Amino acid sequence: MSENTYFDLVSHWRLDAPVGRVWQAITDTEQWPHWWPGVVAVRRLHPGDELGVGRVQDILFRTGLGYRLQLALEVTEVRREERLRARAGGTLAGEGIWLLHQAPPEAGGHTDVTFVWRVTLPPGILRRLAPVLAPLFRWNHRRVMRAGRLGLQRHLGLAPA
Repeated sequence: MSENTYFDLVSHWRLDAPVGRVWQAITDTEQWPHWWPGVVAVRRLHPGDELGVGRVQDILFRTGLGYRLQLALEVTEVRREERLRARAGGTLAGEGIWLLHQAPPEAGGHTDVTFVWRVTLPPGILRRLAPVLAPLFRWNHRRVMRAGRLGLQRHLGLAPA
């Protein structure tokens, strides 16, 4: 893996809830440890503006591979109930974007959520081993995100899908 190589990690969630409820849960990151099993702690470092742009939080994740990820996330774009973009530093560096879409009532009224995460690994052993470990990193990401989707479904009082 070269210095400029990155991982694109994509997750899709379909939730039988209105976009407003899903948006509230996703943007209230300080509550994530209560419903997302992979999130150990969230600490707000800066509040940002009235939309949340500029908000900085330190988030500690527990992985399925026995290590923890510490990320400092700074919100860089907010389009209420549609898009949330953040830049990350810490164990991994990169950018993440949450995209939300409310289906019309005749299509079920569910909310589709897509999360795209582009990250680079820090210099060192993980970066050198990335070509071999890439499948494990992707598996770990899917596991953490699946636990997040299931936790959010429970948090919103939805039946598991």
